[in-house]
Amino acid sequence: MSDCYRIAIIGSGPAGLSAAARAAALGLSHVLLEKTDHLSDTIYKYQKGKHVMATPSQLVLRSDLAFDAGKRETVLGLWDNQTADHKVNVRRHAEIKSIVGTGDPIPGSIMKTVTRKRDGTSEIKEMQRLAPPYKLTLADGSEVMAETVVLAIGTQGNPNLMGCPGGNLPHVQYQLDDPAMYNDEHIFVIGGGDAGIENALGLAGDAAQGNVVTLVNRGGEFSTAKDANVKALMAARDAGRISIMLGTTTRSIEPGWIVLETADGEVRARCDRIIARMGSAPPRGFVEACGVEFASNDRLAFPKLSAVFESTAPGIFVIGALAGYPLIKHCMNQGHDVVEFINGNTSLKPADEPILEAKFAGLPGGRSVADWLELLRSNVGILNGMSPLQMREFMLDSQARAYRAGDVIFERNAPGSSLFGIAEGRVLVEVNPNDPSITVGLGKGEIFGEVGLISGRKRGATIRAGTDCILVEISRTAALKLMSAVPSASREVTRVTTERSLLQIFKSGLTPADLKDAVAAAKVETMKAGQALIKEGEEGDDIFIIRSGSMVVEKAIGGKPVFLSYVPAGSYVGEMAVIDGGRRTATVRAAVKSDVIRIPGEAFRPLLAAKPGLTARLREEMSSRTQLNSYIESKKDSFEGVVDMYTGVANFLVDNGVGEATDVLLIDETLCIGCDNCEKACADSHDGLSRLDREAGRTYAHLHVPTSCRHCEHPHCMADCPPNAIHRGPTGEVYIDDTCIGCGNCQRNCPYGVIRMDKVPPKRPWLISWMLFGQGPGPGEPGLKWKKKHADPEAPKKAIKCDMCSGQSGGPACVRACPTGAAIRVNPEQFLSVALLDRKGG
Repeated sequence: MSDCYRIAIIGSGPAGLSAAARAAALGLSHVLLEKTDHLSDTIYKYQKGKHVMATPSQLVLRSDLAFDAGKRETVLGLWDNQTADHKVNVRRHAEIKSIVGTGDPIPGSIMKTVTRKRDGTSEIKEMQRLAPPYKLTLADGSEVMAETVVLAIGTQGNPNLMGCPGGNLPHVQYQLDDPAMYNDEHIFVIGGGDAGIENALGLAGDAAQGNVVTLVNRGGEFSTAKDANVKALMAARDAGRISIMLGTTTRSIEPGWIVLETADGEVRARCDRIIARMGSAPPRGFVEACGVEFASNDRLAFPKLSAVFESTAPGIFVIGALAGYPLIKHCMNQGHDVVEFINGNTSLKPADEPILEAKFAGLPGGRSVADWLELLRSNVGILNGMSPLQMREFMLDSQARAYRAGDVIFERNAPGSSLFGIAEGRVLVEVNPNDPSITVGLGKGEIFGEVGLISGRKRGATIRAGTDCILVEISRTAALKLMSAVPSASREVTRVTTERSLLQIFKSGLTPADLKDAVAAAKVETMKAGQALIKEGEEGDDIFIIRSGSMVVEKAIGGKPVFLSYVPAGSYVGEMAVIDGGRRTATVRAAVKSDVIRIPGEAFRPLLAAKPGLTARLREEMSSRTQLNSYIESKKDSFEGVVDMYTGVANFLVDNGVGEATDVLLIDETLCIGCDNCEKACADSHDGLSRLDREAGRTYAHLHVPTSCRHCEHPHCMADCPPNAIHRGPTGEVYIDDTCIGCGNCQRNCPYGVIRMDKVPPKRPWLISWMLFGQGPGPGEPGLKWKKKHADPEAPKKAIKCDMCSGQSGGPACVRACPTGAAIRVNPEQFLSVALLDRKGG
């Protein structure tokens, strides 16, 4: 065993390298332990020539290593050289198996961990923490002693290996560095999680590569994958680009072949390559074994950390992606700072201090950043469970604002998905759009704006400051991360959402006290696209509030399901049975993946008995739906073909994602003349890059849904945008700003294929130059040959999508440029209406 180091750093990614370089610069005894034979394994595995981004641009780099945006090879080469120049003590092939304290037991420091077993039960284990120094045991049996340990191991873990015969053959691999490397191969991707699906889509993305791609999933569905990935996979399957084998396992692997066990028996298929993406051993078990607690049991939760990155195990620090900071510049700054803290420089301010100072500069009171963070954390209920370090990261994506009494915070029907917390003061909610004097007050600690956050719909009420107040506006990205990491925040948002949804939808003079029992009995349930919430003819008296997503209502007439209506988030269904009893009169199914609030009939009936106004309101709604049923029955006899056509068109649109759209482009092919003016106008309005592919997409009867953004209620593209570059504009459009780093996550997450990655083409000559002298490519999007000739080869690609021509007068250019009126943009609530039958029938 060697002498005891002052610092042992585990992992040589950007965070670990920066920490080791700082320790070397300060002359501290240290060792950097890397399990591979090279530095920065995650970046090393990037595809060749990948452009590495240096974001966020406003954050200064604080590290002894240099870093600028550039190609993968350039960044890695620079770090290799600088690590050697700084005389960093690196030990490669040094995989850590355990970290244990060797000092005395720490009084009162007992850690409890909960392990979930495959049978659904849980096992609780207790571990007594021991004081430093720590003994680090390596895979080769050697040991390292250190006073402090810095965990910079990332979140990838070790891949699960193929355990079948032939699993160690050379054509089995666990990493896909560059899908473009493989051509004319029969490739099997094993694993139905996000990584497997994304790899399969990448390998099958370009038909010119000639790959035959099959994805194999052990289960019958893709329960662990993102909904957007599953939709993209299904679209690729429907297009014939990918084959899917469900309920299938690998029996054996042979050179050139794979043997699979399916529900119908054994299948032997040609196989040139296997990409095994069956998950990995998560770092959580290893980290918890070190005595480090996590913020929650959620799989996305991060370890509990202090403001100086110290974990719940004294002397063990966590930085980098495992601390919740995946961007390279953040990681490098943390590596520098954690070593400074360990060395006693407790007065060092984090690199993000100037950014946070600017955020708080306009607030009254002259408090420090630390004081403001603590005020927000302690005064806003949903922030109570956060650590100081989490608060700093949280505020990078949030804003603290001061309002004077009477200021309007947002207006009814305005777009917005952010959440607000009240740190000081009081706000007033205008509950009656016709009388602003009728308000409900909310005070310190409460939240509002949750309906837009959950449903993606426009604001349901105007809210203004009742007194001078200080609010924290939480972006959707920050709110979802908060709800994941802090269980109490998630529970409170769910409770408030349920209560206020009931108050807003049912009105009738209801108060929170009236709803106490109904809210307590309510449950939030997730419905898959196409899943029936209510089935015609079945018994049941529960009532459902659509929390997010949307539903379609169908009724069987003449042995056929007839489309009755589209029901968006913020509406309710099931009231007929709870009022008059009897069986369900129609089928209600999810148009897209949706969340509903189920209120049991036995909990809702006492509310009806106590509030006659509520009963009258529900009966009025029930009467209109009964009339709709009668209307459909009457039209069925007079023009059956029109009803069938309407049902077919409505179902086609829902199946193509219109159910989660807020604005969708449709083309009437009976009017379209194929002039492509829509595409040319789009390109001319957006630096020569069209956001529209008219010919692509699907068609039913005369209605065509081209490849163009639907501006979804809950945009899939926003789900994983590292720089938070995707926003919803003031008129509801979803757009990408200039902070895009070109990572491609939005393109992969979009299930409709409406986002492309491309370089901004070079500036074109004026149109008059093309008309008179033939200079430039002419109107519309430039051809590939011209772009390749004139483009900057070093320019990174950026994400490009429809922004509904935001900021341009006259509305979307595609619609304005259509000479026949074939191109229209519609809202599904307005378009999917039985009223259309009158126009069709007339």
